[in-house]
Amino acid sequence: MTKKIVAESPKIRELREKIKDYGYVQDAIQRIALVLSNKLIEGRNIHERQR
Repeated sequence: MTKKIVAESPKIRELREKIKDYGYVQDAIQRIALVLSNKLIEGRNIHERQR
């Protein structure tokens, strides 16, 4: 089986480099957690108002 060579976009190369940085990954996890928490709170508030 042979490997296909696929051209990689500059954005993909940039992201591959960024995920090698522990701090970048930790910050990304924090941002995701914050967004998810806010969405959960918004959903709970909407649900409570409908009662």
